[in-house]
Amino acid sequence: MENYAVLKRKVTAFAFALTLGTAAAAGATSASSSTTPGDDSAPAATADPGAAIEIPDLSGYTMGFAQVGAESGWRTANTQSIQSAAEEAGVELIFTDAQGEQESQVESLRQFVEQGVDIIAFSPIVETGWDAVLVEARDAGIPVVLTDRAIESEEEGLYVTFLGSDFVLEGEKAGQWVAEEFADADHVNIVELEGTTGSAPALDRAEGFRTVLADEKFEIIASQTGDFTREGGKEVMEAFLQAHSEIDLVYAHNDDMGLGAIEAIEAAGFVPGEDIKIVTVDAVRDGMQALADGKINFIVECNPLLGPQLMDIAGKVLAGEEVPERIVTIETTFTQEQAVEALPDRQY
Repeated sequence: MENYAVLKRKVTAFAFALTLGTAAAAGATSASSSTTPGDDSAPAATADPGAAIEIPDLSGYTMGFAQVGAESGWRTANTQSIQSAAEEAGVELIFTDAQGEQESQVESLRQFVEQGVDIIAFSPIVETGWDAVLVEARDAGIPVVLTDRAIESEEEGLYVTFLGSDFVLEGEKAGQWVAEEFADADHVNIVELEGTTGSAPALDRAEGFRTVLADEKFEIIASQTGDFTREGGKEVMEAFLQAHSEIDLVYAHNDDMGLGAIEAIEAAGFVPGEDIKIVTVDAVRDGMQALADGKINFIVECNPLLGPQLMDIAGKVLAGEEVPERIVTIETTFTQEQAVEALPDRQY
């Protein structure tokens, strides 16, 4: 398996090209497909989590799933999708909630190994610090699937595949909207509400955003973690407003922090979406409603409904079939008009 940083760059380049080619179809769903970008040593697949996936019969198997927590509407929808798909598949699901603590998640993984589950899946809270417990799983012959978030490791063969979004690409999409929205501005003061420190989405969404907004007129005057929570976003935004008299844009790594920022902006006497523009990532229902109401200006989708795909992958792995090392979900973006149209049928 290639070093994750190398693999991530290859997948990002591929996904970015794919996005450009399908931009006219934003908001529409895409059929599942697979491809191999770059070279055969780093296969990757793309799939729409909203597409119809036939969930396999996994009766008689046991899956251990270690969830990050319940810090946001996105995570709640993700948990519900996994639990529902597991029930449909008939697999015995041993589900744990780490409540944002890596130590708790590591302990859950170790218990899964001791219990002798057939397959392990988890969303890593941060990118590093997993080698020891994943080596234990590998030595026990238990396959591991990463969902939503990836890890950084030089160790070979710690997991069979990573299913999730391309977070760098999400940051790039957010940056592209900002570049277009402020194309005529001389200078743009940006504050950033970061996700959990050290987590893959926080690191990658920051990277992608900065890559696109390399022009010196775009200045990130403050950046601090709100830990992906609404309350965290509100508290950090309150501090930003006290420290900075000129803020043109808020870039929040998820909707919940953006919603918290809205509360702080309104309490300070400003109009969110007008006086201070807001860009977020996720597209959960509350965020989409704020976008439809004009309080958020643009949302980059990160689809949480990974349960059916996870069961499909588990079925193939347990049957001895090969799966790509990286499976990227195809997602879209939303403007205010698109949010109004999409809300009535929104599943999360």
